[in-house]
Amino acid sequence: MKPTNIEPLKNQHYNIIKDEKLVSSFQWENLNESFTWHDTDKVNMAHECVDRHVDDGYGDKVAFHYIEGEIEQKITYNELKRETDHWATILKHHGVKKGDIVFVFLPKHPHCHIAILAAIKLGAIVGPLFEAFMEDAIRDRIQDCDGQFLVTSSDFINRVPLKSLPSLEKVFLTDEGSAEIQTVQIQKEKERLAANSAITQWVELDDGLNIHYTSGSTGHPKGIIHAHRVMIQQYITGRWVLDLQEEDVYWCTAHPGWVTGTVYGLFAPLLNRATIVIHGGRFNADSWYSTIEKAGVTVWYSAPTAFRMLKSQGFEALSNYNTTSLRHVLSVGEPLNPEVIYWGLDVFQLRIHDTWWMTETGAQLIVNLPTTAIKPGSMGKPIPGIAVEIVDDEGETLAIGEVGHLAIQAPWPSLMKEVWKNKEKFDSYFTTNGKWYLSGDLAIKDEDGYIFFQGRSDDMINSSGERIGPFEVESKLMVHKAVAEAGVIGKPDPVRGEIVKAFLVLAKGFQATDALLEEIRLFVRSELAAHAAPREIEVIEELPKTKISGKILRRELKARELEKIAITS
Repeated sequence: MKPTNIEPLKNQHYNIIKDEKLVSSFQWENLNESFTWHDTDKVNMAHECVDRHVDDGYGDKVAFHYIEGEIEQKITYNELKRETDHWATILKHHGVKKGDIVFVFLPKHPHCHIAILAAIKLGAIVGPLFEAFMEDAIRDRIQDCDGQFLVTSSDFINRVPLKSLPSLEKVFLTDEGSAEIQTVQIQKEKERLAANSAITQWVELDDGLNIHYTSGSTGHPKGIIHAHRVMIQQYITGRWVLDLQEEDVYWCTAHPGWVTGTVYGLFAPLLNRATIVIHGGRFNADSWYSTIEKAGVTVWYSAPTAFRMLKSQGFEALSNYNTTSLRHVLSVGEPLNPEVIYWGLDVFQLRIHDTWWMTETGAQLIVNLPTTAIKPGSMGKPIPGIAVEIVDDEGETLAIGEVGHLAIQAPWPSLMKEVWKNKEKFDSYFTTNGKWYLSGDLAIKDEDGYIFFQGRSDDMINSSGERIGPFEVESKLMVHKAVAEAGVIGKPDPVRGEIVKAFLVLAKGFQATDALLEEIRLFVRSELAAHAAPREIEVIEELPKTKISGKILRRELKARELEKIAITS
């Protein structure tokens, strides 16, 4: 019989225990003294992530350990400071200044992380783009916020629709490859321009730091801007939730193009002076286990889909590698199945700790701390400083065990600064009195204060931890000449959580052949991204719609699909 509560490991010296006095009388402002700006009034996230550690005498510590196949590279904090100073000097020489928007479109590689930090050193707002994005996804994001600068490589630039991006003032290449347009080659510029070690531009805590786009059930992706003040919450969650300590080697498997890869793949671990593992390439069980062994990973942050895929490979894949360096494992992006938690106990003798947060929240809010019991299936409890309630449609608190809207009392340090050019959308996240932030998730709270996810209150699709807005996929499907109308839902899937399923009404003169449906699927894949392409397509004669507005009733499509699953299971 599986345990209903999984108790924490004993005899562990967790950071949150060391900080017991701080926790017992917690106030956000008490964390300010953790940062150099508390004494100097000079604020910059990149300084707190890199330069301060060099100033404090930790320059020889490894900051990045990059692994891709047989390639390995280690970069110390000293080297990281010199590189980010040099890149920032080049960016500034070519016009980048405080407040400009700099997009970074690169693979999981030290260059990606260096480019992000270099832009931040100049006080620019950085926009990391997921490495698998195709032309339309890139165009939508850069075009929406009039992005002025782009850092990419010769391998990636052919996916950037430069002719339809007039706002771009300059494109920087990280390699010496060729491109059809004139670019600035960073490696060549390093030979011409000396690094300025005092390049950092000081900012205010509420100045813009980064922009990530998040999809919704209506309209195109929205640009969520965060401010430098997020470092307060990202630092302490890195300390208490990730439990990052002096000797830890930390691996977050997400690409910086997703908010997890920026916040917990870069900022939080650097703020806590950890050694970060950067793994190049896509998912592969042997490669992942090998990376843990080679790097000696101690703290590992990934997604339920990845753990489920590893679980499906069986114990044999794991048995070829030594993963005993692991001491703390965490999960994010979608609900964590109890079966995965039990698998983690079996194969690693470690609990997998679920965490909950969103692009808009900027940092973890509801977590399973290393010091508390885990209830499999629960998101956990709010971190110190965060108050959570389950509320009804009027914002009134519901009783224990009742399903309602997951609401967080606002504000908190990492809460988004704004939605780019869309105050109406920003305001829509909050109750009319501004007290509660409404997450869009439905949940219940039990008698012990644990939160259990029950579903979304909108039509968002969560596939392999990646949020996909159905509107964006529907819009792209309808560009294809064979598609007259399209409705998109998330269909439950045992590995990915959900998959994208499209219901199509074909245009006159087209027949639903396997070849045509595959052509349509590949069209979406090539124009948006692989994760947005429908894994299933069903052709129907008519889409269900509201009588007055003619809006597609996705919930009815979802209900039909769930009924089919129930009948066949």
